[in-house]
Amino acid sequence: MFTFVTHVTCASHVDIRLRACQRGGQSDERKPPTMRRLTLSPLPTRRVVATWPAAVAGTIALSLAGEGAAHAAPPTPPLSSLPTSPIKTLPALASLSGPTTYTVQPGDTVWGIARANGLDVASVQAANGLGADSVIRPGQVLVLGGAPASSTPVAPAAPAPAPAAVTHEVQPGDTVSAIASANGVSLDAVLSANGLTRASIIYPGDVLQIPSGSPAAAPAAVAPATAPGLDVEQSDNARLIIRIGRELGVSDHGIRIALGTAMQESWLRNIDWGDRDSLGLFQQRPSMGWGTREQILDRERSTRVFYGGPSDPNGWQTRGLLDIPGWEQMPYADAAQAVQISAYPDRYAQWEQPATTWLAVLG
Repeated sequence: MFTFVTHVTCASHVDIRLRACQRGGQSDERKPPTMRRLTLSPLPTRRVVATWPAAVAGTIALSLAGEGAAHAAPPTPPLSSLPTSPIKTLPALASLSGPTTYTVQPGDTVWGIARANGLDVASVQAANGLGADSVIRPGQVLVLGGAPASSTPVAPAAPAPAPAAVTHEVQPGDTVSAIASANGVSLDAVLSANGLTRASIIYPGDVLQIPSGSPAAAPAAVAPATAPGLDVEQSDNARLIIRIGRELGVSDHGIRIALGTAMQESWLRNIDWGDRDSLGLFQQRPSMGWGTREQILDRERSTRVFYGGPSDPNGWQTRGLLDIPGWEQMPYADAAQAVQISAYPDRYAQWEQPATTWLAVLG
C-alpha cells in the first residue's frame, strides 16, 4: 500500500515522500524506504476578471475620486475637447433702450405706470410732454423710455432778445394811468418800473420808463372792469371813493354826490395841478386848510376829508359832507356845493345820473 504525504513549500514545489511497506515477504528484513523528489511544473495561473454592475462600478469610481479630491484638483479638459457650437450673442444695447409704448387703462396713473416699468415719474412725464397736473385718460398711448435715455446733448434755447427800452416824456395834463393805457401796459407796471406809488406826483418834463414786453406788462391783457364813460384810472378812483364811503357808512346818495363832485373837479383823476393851488381828486387847496400838498394828493386821505364826519383826518378844521346839517334832503348839486364852495355850483347836477350808473357797475 502506498501512502502519499504532501507538504506544500511553495506555489510550484511539492515534496512527495513515498513510503513503501512490504509486508508478508519471505524475509522479515525491512528495507529502507526510497525517497524521490519530484518536480512539478508550475500550476497554470488563471486571470480572473470580476464583472460588476454599472451602478456599483460608478459608486466605486465616485468614492475613489472623492478620496483624492482633497489632495488634487481634477484635470482641466483641453480646449479642443470643449463643444464648438456657436455662442448666442445678446442683442445690441441700443435696441433694448428703444422707445416702447403703453396704452392707458382705466384707473391708471403716471406714477403707477412708471413704477410698473421701472422708470421714474419725471422721465415718463418728460417723454410725453406731461406736467405735474396733467391728466391721462384710458386709451391714451404713452411713450416709455427711449427718448429720455438719449445722451445727445440738447442745445439750450437762445435767450429772447431784450425788449427795446421805451420812454415817455410827461406832458401837461398827463397822468400815469393815461400813459400806461396809451402804451398798452398796466398802471402798476409803469409805477413799478419807475419806483412810483399811486400817491406819487409826476411833472411835465419827467421821463418815465415804459416796461414794454416785460413780465410786469402781462396784467394789461386782462384790464379791470371799467364803468361806462370812464377809463381804467377813472374807474379805479371811483372804486376808491365807493369803498371808503362804504367803510364810513355813507348812504348811496352820499357816495353818488362824492363821485359827481370828483368828476366835476378833476375828471376823476388825481391831478397835481388846478385853479390857483387846488390839487387832487376834489381840488382841495392847501391854503384853505385842507392839508399839505402831499396830504391832498393822497387819494384815500382826500376822499375821507371830503366825506368828513367823526373820522375826518382834518378834524373840525374843515367841513365835509357828513358835517353839513340836512345834507341828505338837499338837491344833488346843492349838497356838493355846500362842501366845495365853487364858483360854478350848478355844474354838479349834470353828474347825478352818470354817478348812479358808476355806483351800480363798480359798487
